[in-house]
Amino acid sequence: MPIAAIIVSSMPKTHTVLLGKTLRRLSRLRGGGSALPGLVVERLDPTFLADALGQLPHGVVLISGTNGKTTTTKMITGLLEACGLRVFTNRTGSNFTRGVVSALVESMDRRGHLPFDIAVLELDEAHAVHFVRQVQPRISVFLNVARDQLDRFGEIDQTAKLLQKVAAQTTGALILNRDDPLVCCLADGTPNNVTVDYFGVASHLKDLFPSDDALYGGTAKAAKVPSASVLLEAFDDQKVTFAIAKEQVTAHLKIGGFYNFVNAAAALAAVRVACPEVNSDALLEALARIEPAFGRGERIEYGGNILEIVLVKNPSGFRLALAAAPKNDAAVMIAINDNYADGRDMSWLWDVDFTSLQAGGVAMVSGIRAYDMALRLQYDEVQMADIEPDLASALREFLQKNIGHPLRIYCTYTAMLRLRGLAEKQLKIGRAL
Repeated sequence: MPIAAIIVSSMPKTHTVLLGKTLRRLSRLRGGGSALPGLVVERLDPTFLADALGQLPHGVVLISGTNGKTTTTKMITGLLEACGLRVFTNRTGSNFTRGVVSALVESMDRRGHLPFDIAVLELDEAHAVHFVRQVQPRISVFLNVARDQLDRFGEIDQTAKLLQKVAAQTTGALILNRDDPLVCCLADGTPNNVTVDYFGVASHLKDLFPSDDALYGGTAKAAKVPSASVLLEAFDDQKVTFAIAKEQVTAHLKIGGFYNFVNAAAALAAVRVACPEVNSDALLEALARIEPAFGRGERIEYGGNILEIVLVKNPSGFRLALAAAPKNDAAVMIAINDNYADGRDMSWLWDVDFTSLQAGGVAMVSGIRAYDMALRLQYDEVQMADIEPDLASALREFLQKNIGHPLRIYCTYTAMLRLRGLAEKQLKIGRAL
């Protein structure tokens, strides 16, 4: 370690926090990301994460899995706040440990005190393993295992092994998706002091929510499908019915997309464990107030019409997003990037069925991999009006040519960040609904 690093690493915690806060301010002034302070603090003080989160009287709720982490994290956070708890969370959506450390630095006072009761953290599968080496979560919520960024994680059995390591370090409860066999099997070998609870969908809805294993004709199966404390029973638009401890309850959610209704079931199951004294009616009232997470089905008003931004990053997620789209006259844009945060391997686009777009076609295809996406649509005989790799030009043209129509953009992660920024700053699109 360089001498300067040795000197700084021996500083009191208060000095480390002040250094982190200074780096965060400087990073913002330069227009940089939120991870730099966390990266520096992690290197200089390897125990910072454990020491900071060790202050929380109700511990840590960890959310991991392939799809739905950000939305589920926001739901759990909102529900716990409705229970009267002060909740720390990584609101930027950075699901690396350095992103969590950066958020901690920002939330602490100058003495290093963290004024919260509980933490709710989303972490990708690999960084969740790194996290639990330092901090044992009280509750772990595992949503699903799907083929996602194969260039980073490899096949889904490897992803499941990562989650198993996280499960083994959980001290209080596992909240598992009973309908994903690779997630359901994480209950195997659970210590006696750790409880296991499940969420899922009613049997008559299972065809709408195939697991990744089922999509690819796999053979993974749980020995027995367990009963679930929270089940998605029915939905009509955004009127959603759950069975909570076998009692049916209904809520009108602001968050759309039927795949998000399963995330809501996961959130309800987790909060019932974290706050067992809270009744179902109070939880449903709080759930109904929660807005969509940043860029996840978010709807923006534009010229009296609605622009919906839908994040897609793997075959199962894209399939569900297409299936959940309302059958209306929305003009569609697809923007595909292959930056590191998106995953470099875009071959997964060939595992998505785009025939549902045949009737209305696609108004614009954009992003770094615009022509790869266009070729994929051509094979499914989907008509395309325009192809423009530059996101700024594509968005401008998409909006101008489709005035008077609802608008929907399916986009990968870095394309979503860029398009959302353009919509808010360059094109002066109004307010989020």
